[in-house]
Amino acid sequence: MAEELGQTPELAEDKTPGQLLKEALSFLLHMVISMLVLLAVGGVITLAQPQSFSMALAAALAFVVPALAGFVIARIRNDSVARYIWIAGILWMSIVMVWVLDMPTGPGLCEKCDAGNKIWLSFFDFTHDSGLINGLGRVVGTWPALAMVGYAIGAGFGLKKKAEED
Repeated sequence: MAEELGQTPELAEDKTPGQLLKEALSFLLHMVISMLVLLAVGGVITLAQPQSFSMALAAALAFVVPALAGFVIARIRNDSVARYIWIAGILWMSIVMVWVLDMPTGPGLCEKCDAGNKIWLSFFDFTHDSGLINGLGRVVGTWPALAMVGYAIGAGFGLKKKAEED
């Protein structure tokens, strides 16, 4: 029946509660791994104490290093659930964006900013900041989302390469 509806077998509706629990725990495990990799990247950057460090480079590292980790872990574990943690990254980014949009503005805090400017300056502009979330919008919102999306993409490539070898 699943093939008739165009669904892949892994999305079939005939899973037992145990299988669903296993997938949910696997999803959580992959999310935690992606965040631990991001924390390791941040730790290495902090320990290196660079005099100046580009926010664009930090964003690239927040994506690429978890992508590499996702690739390696997918090759080892062969767990298709890892491909779907991008959903958690997008959901996390959405929640943090709503939080920022709800924050009051004032002197030094994105004064007279509209919603688009609040979002852009807090999360995506590498040269200016909104001042909201104590200037940590990229650390709290953007980089975790990039890490989860990168991890999922890396895992997807890792699973595809594993399938080609089998």
